[in-house]
Amino acid sequence: MEAAVHKTSFLDTVKTVLAGAIGVRRKDDHERAPLNPLHLVIAAVLFVALFILTLLSIVKIVLS
Repeated sequence: MEAAVHKTSFLDTVKTVLAGAIGVRRKDDHERAPLNPLHLVIAAVLFVALFILTLLSIVKIVLS
């Protein structure tokens, strides 16, 4: 029997990127969730942009 293909949503991809950023993604999640590459790139770019903006804001607050 073939395994059912589970389409992942953009929210699933965002959860995967965030879990990967802090290093807590489980092997089971990796094996069962075929990610959409476009969603993965978009989520990763958004995460990096938000991370940089957060760091810049913290530095600006500390230096003011």
